[in-house]
Amino acid sequence: MKKKLLTTSSGMPISDDENSQTLGANGPIAIQDHHLVEKLAHFNRERIPERVVHARGSGAYGTFKLSKSLKEYTVANFLQKQGDETELFLRFSTVGGEQGSSDMVRDPRGFAVKFYTKEGNYDVVGNNTPVFFIRDPIKFPDFVHTQKRCPVRGINDPNAVWDFWSQNPQSLHQVTILMSDRGIPKSYRHMNGYGSHTYAMWNSTGERFWIKWHFKTNQGVKTLTNDEASIIAGTTPQAGQADLFDHIEKGNFPSWTVKIQVMPFEDAEKYPATFDVTKVWEHKDYPMIEVGQLELNKNPDNYFAEVEQSAFSPSNFVPGIGASPDKMLQARIFAYPDAHRYRLGANYNSLYVNAPRRTEVYNYQRDGNMALKADRNLKNYGTYDNTIFNEQENPSSDKKFQEPPLNIPQGAVDRFDHREGIDDYKQAGNLFRMMNDNQKQQLINNITGSLSGVRKDIQLKMLTHFEKADEHLGKQIKEVLKL
Repeated sequence: MKKKLLTTSSGMPISDDENSQTLGANGPIAIQDHHLVEKLAHFNRERIPERVVHARGSGAYGTFKLSKSLKEYTVANFLQKQGDETELFLRFSTVGGEQGSSDMVRDPRGFAVKFYTKEGNYDVVGNNTPVFFIRDPIKFPDFVHTQKRCPVRGINDPNAVWDFWSQNPQSLHQVTILMSDRGIPKSYRHMNGYGSHTYAMWNSTGERFWIKWHFKTNQGVKTLTNDEASIIAGTTPQAGQADLFDHIEKGNFPSWTVKIQVMPFEDAEKYPATFDVTKVWEHKDYPMIEVGQLELNKNPDNYFAEVEQSAFSPSNFVPGIGASPDKMLQARIFAYPDAHRYRLGANYNSLYVNAPRRTEVYNYQRDGNMALKADRNLKNYGTYDNTIFNEQENPSSDKKFQEPPLNIPQGAVDRFDHREGIDDYKQAGNLFRMMNDNQKQQLINNITGSLSGVRKDIQLKMLTHFEKADEHLGKQIKEVLKL
């Protein structure tokens, strides 16, 4: 292999990368040593702000192969023809820990997929759980703060975690999953993924449907106990990343069966869980439909450039797929791109991992940090009917680009109590009752182990929620904690 010439960032060949310029052999360094200054200055700026949540992550490229046409539900181009393949990038992550934290923790796992379609990038930004802790985004900063370090002591505080959950029984379903045997996946390959939120699809006639995404691992769901995870974390804290990278490198490509649930538009009014991310749609009500296979088959060439700088957002839609009235989804549509602009700059979608692969980007966005390439569109503004620059194709006549009207009952704009009249216990209790004896015991052990270091008044508040979910579950927790 031909050796490459070492240069500065401007391309100047470097004659000596071992010694700084000094006044004599033992004299002071000369400020004119621009190579030294450039190396130190860039080194000082190597780090960018880490994600507030999902900071610790791993990722890989792959493909999605459609096995069933969804044209009866959507006009989305990549979901039309059976057998079509779409490139993608998938990032896994833990949620609460910092960038250098362990992969082997009891924490939800992020599962974010970026489809590089012919009509732009489509992102499904979910977790390995079908539900979430809260349904109103105004509580999201409060919830995340409980998962972070105490601002006084600088360590995690279980009192804050359980105090929040005790005051927000909407969290009980997710807490039951988190504290169950599914709380620590053995690897990223051995867990499911979920879009979690409800999304809209519409077909060529303008008929609208509500859907949920499911990604079922073909490797089988495998998990770790607290003791097993602690041993691995003590020797290989980034075991999740190592496992994913090494299997792909060896050609053992992990895969997931992709499924959706579909709800007719009119059912939303009579189905309370339709837009509530703390609830699931019962499979007996809306059966799973298999739609394709997702395979990861290529590792990133550079972790920072492609995993750390990858940016996903629920606002990345394509014609035929859109948002729902889910409150948490509505907030994420704003919050995610806002976070990326802060972390990566206004032109984050120009970065390789985030840039559309199969369509040309053409808009009037200008300048800003990291404007990576010269834009051939040098016009300052434009509309489809402008009289100065008339070079844009107007797609408004093509209905496939236009989302049909969303007709919803109109009411007063107010702060409605999202807890009123909602059962936050039934689905958590049903989940417990579905478990076998071993899974039930693991759940009880994990809950009581975590609660044992928490103040007694918080323990008692949480106990009332577990009792409402299932009498047996509450009784067992009460006995172990001697309440």
